[in-house]
Amino acid sequence: MSSGHAWRGNWKVRLYERVRELGYESLTAFANARPAVPLVALADELGEDDIAGVQVLSELRAEAERSHQVTRFVRDVLVRELSECLPEGWPDVMDDANRFKVAMALGSWAAFTPETHEERVRRARESLRSTPPPPGWRPLGPDDELLRTLLPDKTV
Repeated sequence: MSSGHAWRGNWKVRLYERVRELGYESLTAFANARPAVPLVALADELGEDDIAGVQVLSELRAEAERSHQVTRFVRDVLVRELSECLPEGWPDVMDDANRFKVAMALGSWAAFTPETHEERVRRARESLRSTPPPPGWRPLGPDDELLRTLLPDKTV
């Protein structure tokens, strides 16, 4: 995890240099090669001491906006948050501890959602809470069938 050095110098240049050093043309390509890996882990792989998860998030969003793939980005962020908070998949028992984990994943996801998608994400969160996925459900990427049902690709 970054120790505060992430904001020194031109972090965007540093981030994209690291991405290219690893053989990728974009941060999105780098992230796509690591589906369901939490944002902080992606940042650590790019530079444990000088790249932060929020920087990775910011640039993934910017690339998604430029390529008109924001809905896929929103699904991708949910996958990464679920992977971090629920590494064993959707809980089979919704006790207090699991309710907290689900709330953390869904709350972080909502916080990271672009304004253009807030209402769609609110409805998707309500759907996940009212009709939970099967126990153990763990989407492995943004093209998961259930996620595409909750947030289909369409112009917002």
